[in-house]
Amino acid sequence: MIIQLAEGLLRTKYGEFREVLFYDGQKESIALFMGEIAGAENVLCRVHSSCIFGHYFNSIECDCQEQLNNAQARIQEAGRGIIILLDQEGKGNGHFALLKSVEHKRKGVQQADAYEAVGFSRDARDFRAAGKILKALGVKSVDLITDNPRKIATLVENGVPVAE
Repeated sequence: MIIQLAEGLLRTKYGEFREVLFYDGQKESIALFMGEIAGAENVLCRVHSSCIFGHYFNSIECDCQEQLNNAQARIQEAGRGIIILLDQEGKGNGHFALLKSVEHKRKGVQQADAYEAVGFSRDARDFRAAGKILKALGVKSVDLITDNPRKIATLVENGVPVAE
């Protein structure tokens, strides 16, 4: 189940995007898109998880803000695309897990290993809402900006073909 709650226009340094707020019964998710995406194939797409350190505090210890900026710039250049922002701080483990893992990460441990070292899942994220949102907006297929095979697999399993 996915319910559309509200929508509006958002002016950004990368141009004007349409923002649509969705709710899946537990969490809100945001679709931010530019151009005509309904019925479209190979829509440039970034499925992005929230990051308090990167998005709010401009941390230099992660590349989350850089990834988001890159996605918006690529969508602006293409004239069409979508970013789906999922509320999944700390790879779905929450901000507490992120805070607890920082010391391990600063010692050179990869983030997923750092979470595991402090008793959390390597990656507890769930990308199913992204597939539901893309289908609700009528996107036929996506060109996904990711290096995460789980994102690709989850979208495909939820009926959204991934071109690249």
